[in-house]
Amino acid sequence: MIHPHIADALKVPDLVRLTDGLVLLRFESMKIYSALAAVRHLLERGTVRPGQTLIDSSSGIYAYALALACHRYGMRCHIVASTTVDATTLAQLEILGATVEQVRPSRDLKLDQELRVRRVREILAERPGHHWMRQYHDDIHYLGYQEVADRITAEFPHASLSVVGGVGSGASTGGIVERLRATDPSVRLVGVQPFGSVTFGSQGHHDPEAIIAGIGSSIVFDNVRHHLYDTVHWLDFTHAMSGAVALLREHAVFAGLSTGAGYLTATYEARRHPDRLHLVIGADTGHRYVERVFARHAEALDPAALKPLEVRTPEEMTMPWSRMTWRRTPCPAHRKERAA
Repeated sequence: MIHPHIADALKVPDLVRLTDGLVLLRFESMKIYSALAAVRHLLERGTVRPGQTLIDSSSGIYAYALALACHRYGMRCHIVASTTVDATTLAQLEILGATVEQVRPSRDLKLDQELRVRRVREILAERPGHHWMRQYHDDIHYLGYQEVADRITAEFPHASLSVVGGVGSGASTGGIVERLRATDPSVRLVGVQPFGSVTFGSQGHHDPEAIIAGIGSSIVFDNVRHHLYDTVHWLDFTHAMSGAVALLREHAVFAGLSTGAGYLTATYEARRHPDRLHLVIGADTGHRYVERVFARHAEALDPAALKPLEVRTPEEMTMPWSRMTWRRTPCPAHRKERAA
């Protein structure tokens, strides 16, 4: 197939067999699926017009995805970027034609996220013609993952599936699993979270090295559908790093920190449920984590020696790794308030 644009090629994931019970769904940059489908839908519906500026806040891979989608469909792009966005991504964004501004440096991920949202609102007040993509809240970001789910169904038509992935905005894990469950309600979803995220109640725990903001949240995300998740794992930086290093060492897969967390989680889940096929979502490559993760590979722990603390409620969790059977429970009422 000859693709009309590089984004159409980059969005397609590879399926990599890691073990008999473990398959990696490896993306070059996962959110390209989401951004392409969302922008196309907005254009087809007439919500936006060609040449209009699309704006959003991002900690990394959504910014790149949105810049590619804007390049693909002739839109302008403005990104309010996290301080965690690396120099390689920033350079690509600027060359692709996106305008980028970063909020002031902060070691507090909650403050970083709040500053970005505040700045987006300021820009919208000044330029009401811009369209806010709202990746954390607008469910159009679920649309692109239906195609991913259909491919999974075609590849594993009779498997008992468990999908394992970082929760993040909720769109990738939610979009894939909702589509899969339309034909097979038994598909399980295992969500992965960093400590400090409000999404499943770990905001009271502080991991000083937490740099996997893309799979957690310091504010409420409307796109997270809690009732889709069967199990939730919380991991600290060291465990996520150990998973990423192990994935490279054992399977030669160079993937990001959230994929490392997912791999460690899925390895444990596969031991508990050997009758199921565990599909790990690998959101991006490891390039933006070279200095902060892979250069520290000597510090990685032996995954075979690691296991989570089993907890019954979020209040019982403790670092460095906790696991809870969520049972597709809806979002607790006290966490339903919308984000600022």
